[in-house]
Amino acid sequence: MWKSDYSVDQVNSMSKNTILDVLGIEITEIGDDFLTGKMPVDSRTVQPMRILHGGANVVLAETLGSIASLMIINPEEEISVGVDINANHIRSVKSGWVTGVAKPLSIGRKIHVWEIKINDEGGRLTCISRLTVSVLPKKNS
Repeated sequence: MWKSDYSVDQVNSMSKNTILDVLGIEITEIGDDFLTGKMPVDSRTVQPMRILHGGANVVLAETLGSIASLMIINPEEEISVGVDINANHIRSVKSGWVTGVAKPLSIGRKIHVWEIKINDEGGRLTCISRLTVSVLPKKNS
């Protein structure tokens, strides 16, 4: 499925000095049709009630879907940008790590739709998200 041959290390290197770095998000696995990443539940990602912030879940979900789309397109000619995301927060998380897995629901020439499931360390579903990504021609600047 992947057109680009990125390794986990390359993807994590591209993420230096971005929001991924700030929140501690790491890509952990690139499978045949999925991308996996993890995020700590700590002072960077919790809300004032000291549970995982819903917005942090959304950042993890959009990160995974956007990177997955980047790996499908031709980055010399195209860019991929998120145009819609939703998230249902199923269960709160107070500590540890959450892991997200992005899988394609639909991959077209111009639109990609991803389902991202986020689980706690016990394997319990904590959030499910759907991301729509638009594939656009790269503008020469």
